[in-house]
Amino acid sequence: MRALTGVLIFLWVAALLAAAGYYQYQEQALLAPMPLAGIQEFEVSSGATLPHVAQQLATRGLLKDPSFLVLYARLGRVANQLKAGRYQLTPGMSAWQALLRFNRGEVIQRAFTIVEGWRFQDLLAALRQSDAVQWTLEGKSEAAIMRSLGRPNMSPEGLFYADTYHFPDGTTDQQLLKRAMLTLDHKLAMAWTRRAANLPLKNSYQALILASIIEKETALAEERPRIAGVFIRRLRKGMRLQTDPTVIYGLGAAFDGNLRRRDLRADTPYNTYTRKGLPPTPIAMAGAGAIRAALHPDSGKELYFVARGDGRHYFSRTYQEHLRAVNQYQRRARSKIQKTRPNTAEN
Repeated sequence: MRALTGVLIFLWVAALLAAAGYYQYQEQALLAPMPLAGIQEFEVSSGATLPHVAQQLATRGLLKDPSFLVLYARLGRVANQLKAGRYQLTPGMSAWQALLRFNRGEVIQRAFTIVEGWRFQDLLAALRQSDAVQWTLEGKSEAAIMRSLGRPNMSPEGLFYADTYHFPDGTTDQQLLKRAMLTLDHKLAMAWTRRAANLPLKNSYQALILASIIEKETALAEERPRIAGVFIRRLRKGMRLQTDPTVIYGLGAAFDGNLRRRDLRADTPYNTYTRKGLPPTPIAMAGAGAIRAALHPDSGKELYFVARGDGRHYFSRTYQEHLRAVNQYQRRARSKIQKTRPNTAEN
C-alpha cells in the first residue's frame, strides 16, 4: 500500500512539474516577440471572440498555441474585453502585448489636416481624395450637408476649424466635419469671451468673418494683428474695407486669376470696394492665429496696406502715403513681370 501511495505521489509531483514546465514554456513563447518582418495591420471584427482572434494570429504565423493565449487571458481576466477596429502590429511586439492593445482599444489613428485659408469646396475635395476618411457625401449639396450637421440654412464657409485631426480608422467625412465644426464653436466662443474691449463687432460670427479675411490677406503670423488693426479702424470710421480676397470670393468661378479694375467695381455681396462693413459670411477657414488677431488687433493709426511683392505688406497712415506705396510696389511688380516675359520681337 505504501509503495502504491509513493508511486501516486511521484506521478502527481511529476505531473505538476510537467504542467509547470509546459506553462512556463508557453508563457515564454507568448511573451516573446512575434515573427513580424515589418509593420502589419490586424482587424478585430465587431463581436469577435478571443478564441477567434487567437486563431487569426495563429493562422498568420504569429502565434504557436492559440489555446494557451485564451487560457492566459482568462487567468488574467482580460478575455472578454476586445474592442473592434484596425490595429497596428509592430516588430518586437509579443502576442500578449497585441492582445492588451486590442483590449485597450488602441486602434490605428488616421490624420487629416484642414488647411488655413481653404474654402469649403477645397475641404470637400480634400476629403473626397483622402485615404484616411470614408467618403459618404457624394451627390450631397452644401445645404444638405449643413442640414445633416444640424446647421440648416447656414453657409458652410468658414465653419470648420483649421487644424490637424487624429481619429480611428473608418471615420466618415461627416463625422470629421462635425468634429471640426464643434471644435470651431468651442475655440471661437472661448476667444470671444477674451476679446479686446470696444471692438466694432456685434458677435463672434462677425469676428470669424474678419478672421477669414485676415487669413487670406497674409500668411505671416506677425502681420496678422497689424492687418486686423487696419480693418478694425476702418470699420470704426465707416470706411470700406477694400480687401481683394473678398472681391475674389464674390466673383466665384468667374475669377480667372487676374483681378482687374472692372472686378473691383462689379458689385456682389462680398465686394468690400462697393459695400461697407463685413461680407455676409466668412470667405475661408481660419486658424487660431487669425481668430486671435481679429479679436486682439494691434493699436496704431495705419488705415492702408499694400503687398510689397515679397510676401510682406507696406502699411500707411494716409491715403497720399498709400498711393505712393502702391505706385512704388506695383511698378516694381510690373517690372518683374516684364523681365520674365520671353522676348518675342522679330529680328
